[in-house]
Amino acid sequence: MTAQELPELSGKVALITGASRGIGYGIAEALVARGDRVCITGRGEDALKEAVERLGADRVIGVAGKAHDEAHQALAVERTMEAFGRVDHLINNAGTNPVFGPIAELDLGVARKVYETNVISALGFAQQTWKAWQKENGGSIVNIASVAGVSASPFIGAYGMSKAAMVNLTLQLAHEFAPAVRVNAIAPAVVKTKFAEALYEGREAEAAAAYPLGRLGVPADIGGAAAFLTSGQSDWITGQTLVVDGGIFLNAGVG
Repeated sequence: MTAQELPELSGKVALITGASRGIGYGIAEALVARGDRVCITGRGEDALKEAVERLGADRVIGVAGKAHDEAHQALAVERTMEAFGRVDHLINNAGTNPVFGPIAELDLGVARKVYETNVISALGFAQQTWKAWQKENGGSIVNIASVAGVSASPFIGAYGMSKAAMVNLTLQLAHEFAPAVRVNAIAPAVVKTKFAEALYEGREAEAAAAYPLGRLGVPADIGGAAAFLTSGQSDWITGQTLVVDGGIFLNAGVG
């Protein structure tokens, strides 16, 4: 997108965690395309800089750091406020899934790491944006959960448990932050990203065949859902988890 192609500024500002690539980047693209200014975070400084350049450095800033680091959370919100003067929308997308195997053999230290990154970091960012802007001025929060959090998830149990916690965190925040802030979650099925490659690499056609809509998700699918949940079109929606799954849950029916 060139400078000439950029839409007029919407006046809104979003902070998106884990957004140098994948789903987070897809959400950033959708919000920039409608005119938002955006702060993206990520662990890799170089990847983050490249993402900022692609999205448009006149509207996007990046703050590198680890999502579970409280100092990073505070810094990301501080930099957003310094650069743009507000933070209307928070999208908690940063996540990890470092283990694959049966839950009976799950290393508890790994489980703690998954919760720290996937759940506690989201709560920390929500606390920071609430204090910095949203408590007095309103806004919205979108937590990226997963279908693994609303069903059994063999071999990725720690991830599934953490995403179930994200769904409940969404409910808790929606209740406590109302009426100023709307809080919702998105639960994607398999989206074609580097993060999810192990679930489809070398067998994409086979994996996609299970989906009634005939394909795996792409980051833009989640970007569109996040744009809706942070827009005025969803002003009477809070505490909900939107499943974006290409119809895969339909296959759980009888017959």
